[in-house]
Amino acid sequence: MDVNIKYSDNACDELGIDKEIGGDETIEEPTVGMQFSSVEEVHAYYMKYGKKKGFGVSKRNSRQNDDGTVRWFCLACSRGGISKSRTANVMKPRQTVKMGCKARINAVFNDEGVYTISKVILDHTHACSPGKTRHFRCFKKVDARVAKRLEINDETKIGLSNNFKSVVVEAEGYDNVTFGENECRNYIDNARRLRLGVGGGVALCNYFEDMQKRNPEFYYKIDVDNEMRLKNMFWADARSRAMYESFGDVITFDTTYLTNAYKMSFASFVGVNHHGQSILFGCGLISSEDAYTFEWLFESWLQCMNNQPPNAIITDQDNAMKIAISRVLSISRHRFCLWHIMKRLPEKFGSHCRYGEIKSAIHRCVYDSFSEHEFEEHWCHMLNTYDLHENAWLVSLYSDRHFWVPTYVKNTFWAGMSTTQPSEGMNAFFGDYIHSRTTLNQFVDQYDSALKRNVENETIANFKSFNTNIPCISRYPFEKQFQSAYTLAKFKEVQDELRGFLYLTTKEMGCESGRYTFVVVDEVQVGDDLLKRVTFIVKVDQDPLDVECSCKLFEFRGILCRHALRILTQMGQHTIPSKYILDRWRKDVKRKYTFVKSSYDTSSIDDTRRYDRIQNCFYELCFNASKAESSCLKLISQIEQLKTQYHGIADHDTSNTVDTTN
Repeated sequence: MDVNIKYSDNACDELGIDKEIGGDETIEEPTVGMQFSSVEEVHAYYMKYGKKKGFGVSKRNSRQNDDGTVRWFCLACSRGGISKSRTANVMKPRQTVKMGCKARINAVFNDEGVYTISKVILDHTHACSPGKTRHFRCFKKVDARVAKRLEINDETKIGLSNNFKSVVVEAEGYDNVTFGENECRNYIDNARRLRLGVGGGVALCNYFEDMQKRNPEFYYKIDVDNEMRLKNMFWADARSRAMYESFGDVITFDTTYLTNAYKMSFASFVGVNHHGQSILFGCGLISSEDAYTFEWLFESWLQCMNNQPPNAIITDQDNAMKIAISRVLSISRHRFCLWHIMKRLPEKFGSHCRYGEIKSAIHRCVYDSFSEHEFEEHWCHMLNTYDLHENAWLVSLYSDRHFWVPTYVKNTFWAGMSTTQPSEGMNAFFGDYIHSRTTLNQFVDQYDSALKRNVENETIANFKSFNTNIPCISRYPFEKQFQSAYTLAKFKEVQDELRGFLYLTTKEMGCESGRYTFVVVDEVQVGDDLLKRVTFIVKVDQDPLDVECSCKLFEFRGILCRHALRILTQMGQHTIPSKYILDRWRKDVKRKYTFVKSSYDTSSIDDTRRYDRIQNCFYELCFNASKAESSCLKLISQIEQLKTQYHGIADHDTSNTVDTTN
């Protein structure tokens, strides 16, 4: 069906003015079978119909295909649904517009590539008010012309109240304005956030240009809106780009609000080096956290890294990120940060009378399941025991189990990034340098400080790995192999596996076509004082030597597990093939990025060096002159003369010289 729809030319979908529906215009009632070319067209039609009839419209539910295409959605009266009060005082419930109205339309995406209305409910359980539709939230919009007026007034320091009143006067009354003062305030706040202001975005852009002048390999990309205002940005320094060649197999992506003044999210791409330390692969500032913005950011980052996607990526459980990754980084294995998921248990079940039991049951499902089958059994038992089959959050978690449950992700290499700790991303790299009160201007300095600290930490770790040793705890030759090859941090992990020998019992099950199979029983700690006997299967080929364990520690962390090492020693194999000693963890590998300087403010470093040289000269001078009052007064007099001579030297060209012969 052709529906004559006109769209607002305002770039901000949240705000605009709709003046298209006149009092005499006829809008066709929705019927089953109506067809539209897009989700937006269906939405625009039903909004137009709702405004004519006098009810608000909201999007209730939707389903998407794996590629992000909406396959089904529901648009309903805004008074639908039942309010679930969250107020602590039940005697003072909050007001609500929801009253269970059933009016709605459902639309499905068919094989012809169009959206067809599949269900229609026209009757409302309340009176409709065609003359008051401007008060519904969905119809409160600001068009491009009015938006521009608001912005100009705001930039000339006209107060919010007078700014809004000017629009009312121009429209000849409140009845002709389809937004209120709150919407005006929201729009102005949004415009201020996106506006490229001095001391904020300008400072950052100047920083980018300066860094690129010093090193052409410094990369940055800026996204602006139709008004040429800062919208999104991405950057990575030369060292970060070079490090990606060595350690870009696994990354974590994380976001956090940078400052309340700008309301922009700070995003970081972080990996780990051969010491297990967090390293930065690039940063971004984004004005929203939707799929489109994440796509832009991921594409910008991928271009920066020569279109070489990582093997694996870790993010929070976020649908917009998930969609963007499926489109831009489709060949990368995507995993959710388990720590963030488990952190939400109090929020989801804290009010449940059996919260403690449910929390323990979920922990058993997640942490004590060593196979997919075992997880399925534990999960099903938990749902049955606590009658949680209808819990929407658990349903969504189960459908996404391949993204977060440890036993489902252990076949992929994650470079030692733990599934049980906070993301090794932003917090690990930036620490206290970046937080919600950091302004963009402060950020420039803090970003450099974080980079400097990161390089220094790696330099110290390299020095210690080359100049100190951790003594071996066994007589096995393979331990010396790891000791001489691996960094201290990774050798400690190898020794942790050796200590685990104490808790193992083994049994040979047989040999078929030169492939040996062993059962290894391990006493695994599953609680503070609890041990669980877990059975693992180790398979060994002797020619050429190849070992595989069902625990998948080597595949997951890149460290050969205790079960495999125990079987190899039992078979008399005391040295390890080189394929099990990963270059990624070696301390003796020369890596390209170590020859690349970071894009620091080198001028400040030179200033510091010159200051130190001068200060050292003055130390001896002051020491000698302080021995007598006369020499002390003479030196002070000479210093006062020098002060006059060198006053304002920083304002002159550095090529100028100062005559100091007198």
